[in-house]
Formats: sequence, structure tokens, C-alpha cells
Amino acid sequence: MDKPLYIQRFRYHFSITKLIFWALIFIFVIYLFFFHAPTTSPSTTSRRVLWGGPDWESRVLKSARARSGAGGQVVLVTGAAGFVGTHVTAALRRRGDGVVGIDNFNDYYDRSLKRSRELLLQRAGVFVVEGDINDAKLLKKLFGLVRFSHVMHLAAQAGVRYAMKNPGSYVNANIAGFVNLLEVCKSANPQPAIIWASSSSVYGLNTKIPFSEKDRTDQPSSLYAATKKAGEEIAHTYNHIYGLSITGLRFFTVYGPWGRPDMAYFFFTKDILKRKTIKIFEGPNHSTVARDFTYIDDIVKGCLAALDTAKKSTGSGGKKKGAAQLRVFNLGNTSPVPVSKLVSILEKLLKVKAKKVVLPMPANGDVLFTHANVSLAQRELGYNPTTDLQTGLKKFVWWYLDYYSPLGKKSAV
Repeated sequence: MDKPLYIQRFRYHFSITKLIFWALIFIFVIYLFFFHAPTTSPSTTSRRVLWGGPDWESRVLKSARARSGAGGQVVLVTGAAGFVGTHVTAALRRRGDGVVGIDNFNDYYDRSLKRSRELLLQRAGVFVVEGDINDAKLLKKLFGLVRFSHVMHLAAQAGVRYAMKNPGSYVNANIAGFVNLLEVCKSANPQPAIIWASSSSVYGLNTKIPFSEKDRTDQPSSLYAATKKAGEEIAHTYNHIYGLSITGLRFFTVYGPWGRPDMAYFFFTKDILKRKTIKIFEGPNHSTVARDFTYIDDIVKGCLAALDTAKKSTGSGGKKKGAAQLRVFNLGNTSPVPVSKLVSILEKLLKVKAKKVVLPMPANGDVLFTHANVSLAQRELGYNPTTDLQTGLKKFVWWYLDYYSPLGKKSAV
């Protein structure tokens, strides 16, 4: 029996209303993240015009000049004043590559530390442009001045817990910023090969260990992880459509000198020295929290190996001319260590007994453990991590005590 006409009309209008409602919600979310995200991001001076002019162009060109006989690679490093960015940029320069850095120097953590890293790079002959990867005009200007052979994309909003305070900053930097960079790269002639920092966080709630590149990565436990997973899918899209050669690197808990103050090993060191109580988290039923701590020098070797084995992009002027290389690698240490052991090592190195309180892990997106399977990176990149946690932390503590000494003496990378 046919439904009464008024019921059919009601259902029709209800469906249209429901469609309009969800469309408006979708538009609002897009507007909120992509147009308002910059106002909720860590503050940055990049909103002022900090680039341009003959002197600025001269500094860019000088920095981009490769040493004679060094192979002629010219690399744009985003996030160059960051922890990994500084070490990778310095390593590229040491071996003779032309390198130009870019960083927005936001205040997610202490800006003075970033400025100190910038000074180290300046002494090495690297110019770090102050600007944001969301600034398409700036990126186009750089690519207009320099024929970059590679982009080492390390700029990102890092940290798992901060996403609960400022989610928009992650979308703005890790998704919108990445898309903006890829848009400029796809239209460059020649197109550069791109190496970029993904994260071990993409493994999310995966319980199979050790984590392999073949494992599922569709269960992120944090917004940070979700944005990095989104980045991997975006990379696939630009590789498929535009022929960009793209290599993703999943870093596992990187630590070492010039590190990030928001990382546990860093603020544990600070608080132990100040005789403050440190919080050590444990999982359900008193289970252990462990991380695959990876020393910065091992990560740098992996980054440079990925760059050196990257094949050329196949597009030109935004048009794909053939299949292009698309890879993803784990870069870890393969030896997870309980956080409690990390603290024990720091106590011995600092010669101070830590004041500890053990608490249940909060629901903030952190995972119980990470453990890298690096067999693919070993086979394809010759990646072979060699620094154990004891050795790496000893080097970090030496740097920390030097850098934060009363005399204010600064160490070198």
C-alpha cells in the first residue's frame, strides 16, 4: 500500500534538512580549522613580513651553494631550527650540500633554544629563513630563487598531549602546511624529491609488536597521530597524481643534545636537578610504559640515507609523466626501554636521587609502548642504529649541564 503523500513529503523535506544540516557542520569545521587555526596556534612572528629584498636573496643563494665536488644536492629543510631539523641541516652542510632552512620560531617551547640552534647553523654557513610553510608566496619565492633537488620536510606541530589544548595548531601545521608545501613542489620545475617526518604514533592502538611498515595504521590514539596518518595519505595522493617522489620516515622517540623540552627525558632531567617530584606513568594493572628511544645521530643517518636513495620526481609543471617513488620507513632503535629505567639512568648520570610518584597513565592519547621493526630500513637504506640509551643519555646530560650552566656556555652540535 502506498504511503500517504504527506508522509512522503515529510520524509523528503526531512532528508533535505538533514543533508543541509550536516553540510553546514562540515563547512563550519573546515572554516574553524583552516581559517581560524592560525589564531589558535602557538604564536609566531611569521605574520610580519620577514623576508625579501636584495640582501635576503643574497643570503638565500649563498646558503644554497653546494661545496665544489660535493655532489651538487641542494636541500630545503623545513623546521630547520627544530631538534631533528638542526642536526639534519648541520649534517647536510658538513658534507658539502647546499642547504636553506625555514622555521617559524613559534613558542610551543622556549624560543631562545631555537634561536641558539639557529646561531649554530649560521656559524656553519646555513641561512634559516624566518617564515611559515603555510606562506605560499614565501615558498614560491624560494623555489624561484633556488632549484632545490630535495626537500627535507621536518616542520610540524609536535607532541601528543598538547593536542588536547590546541587541536587547531596540528591541523594548521601538519595537514594544511604539508598540503601547501606539496602544492608548491608539484609546480616546481624541476620537482624536488621529498623526504618528510611521519611518526611512530601512526601505529596507534596496534598491539602487534614490533611495529612494521606493513601493519595497520588506521587506529590513531591521538590527534597528533591522526594528522601524521593523514599526511601519509596526502603524500600518496600527490605521488599518484603529480609524480612527486616522496619518502616518509616514522621516527621513534628521538632524544639527544639540543632536544625538545617537552620530551620526558628532557623535563625529567630539569626536575631531578631542581629536586622536584617527577611523574612516572604506568598502564592498566601496573603494566610497564616503554619507549623505543632513538638517539639523534642514528636518526640523522637514516634521514640522509633516505635523501641519498630518493629517486627523482617524474612530474613537470604540475603534470605527472610517469610512476614515481613512494616509500615509508621506520627509524627506531629496536630496543624498547621502560620509562622507569630511563629515570634510573638519569639518576646515575646526574648523581641525584629522583623524587618519584607513580600514577595511572591519563587518557591523553599516549600509548603504552613503541617498538620498531627496522628491517626494511636496514635493507633499503643501510640503516643501523648503534647508540644505546645509556650512551645517548650521557651525551645529552653533558650537553644539558653545559648549555644551562650558570655561565651560559653553549655547546656545538
